[in-house]
Amino acid sequence: MELLDLLTQQLGVSEDQARGGAGALFKLAQEQLGDGEFGQIADALPGVGALLEAAPESGGIGEAIGGLTSLLGGGKLGGLASLAGAFQGLGLDMDMIGKFVPVILSFAQERGGDGIQALLAGVLRQ
Repeated sequence: MELLDLLTQQLGVSEDQARGGAGALFKLAQEQLGDGEFGQIADALPGVGALLEAAPESGGIGEAIGGLTSLLGGGKLGGLASLAGAFQGLGLDMDMIGKFVPVILSFAQERGGDGIQALLAGVLRQ
């Protein structure tokens, strides 16, 4: 998949890390968007379904941080912070979440256009 190639080349992560990290971000988008909006993303970006299946469970401290951040008014940041556990499980630190986002948004822009990129940006931008 082209997105995995972009992530491995630009971020120096393994294919498994790219798959799991992208899957975790798309899973967050799926959870925060309605079925119709996420369906548009899945239709425009081939392979999203397989990435969702590769997403590790967040859980642990990352989920607690995300919940606490949301309670404190963090909104979207709370969602991204909740991915810390998933990224740690992949051997990636929390800083990598912020490095994955622009690559995924650029890919979404290229493949799906402004509308698809805007849907994802609404969820993934900090």
